[in-house]
Amino acid sequence: MGRAFQNRKESMAKTSDMKAKVYSKYGREIYVCAKTGGIDPEGNLALRSLMDRAKKDQVPSHVIQKALDKAAGGGGEDYSPARYEGFGPSNTMIIVDCLTDNPNRTIGDVRTCFNKAKAKLGTQGTVSHMFDHSAILVFAGDDEDAVLEALMMADVDVSDIELADGKVTVFAPHTESHKAKQALIDAFGDMEFEIDEIQFVPQTTTEVAEEDREMFEKLIDTLDFLDDVQRVYHNAEPY
Repeated sequence: MGRAFQNRKESMAKTSDMKAKVYSKYGREIYVCAKTGGIDPEGNLALRSLMDRAKKDQVPSHVIQKALDKAAGGGGEDYSPARYEGFGPSNTMIIVDCLTDNPNRTIGDVRTCFNKAKAKLGTQGTVSHMFDHSAILVFAGDDEDAVLEALMMADVDVSDIELADGKVTVFAPHTESHKAKQALIDAFGDMEFEIDEIQFVPQTTTEVAEEDREMFEKLIDTLDFLDDVQRVYHNAEPY
């Protein structure tokens, strides 16, 4: 089916400043996840997946440990999730996921980014209904039938499976993420997941007009650079 999802191998992290931003985002997300579900990754599966992803993206161990220590201390900031949706250049659809301790500041910063790109910030649900909230697992393999059988035997609700270039991509509802991963490990032993994420995957994509590309890229970059923004999803092609 060729679903378009974003393999964010931290394209942002091209300079030391941008790497610091990436580390900060991971640190905040790990802190919130550990504070909410506990600091033991064996008992907090969401934390375990998040820490694995951070390590793959070369987040230093001291950044991860600092976030865990902060969560264990019981103090610190009181972050809450916030999601904003809108339309970008060429009528692209954009979802911005944030963790914030000051919603008024965050929405103001996000709105400024949209306004500078001559884009329009909408209300909740404006575009998210055109995305699937999916767990995505990518790993080396060449037998999608065997993968599907293993998942079905474990009663995992699978949305789609793709096979390309020696890699299998499994899409499942975000609520099935840990169940799907464990089913694959149980069936095939220890596995190296190239991608293990929950994303908003667009149901359709929109091509960005040549004259809009610079503005679109500027919008995504400025949103990514905000401290409170954790992830930016969109349906633009060919990005």
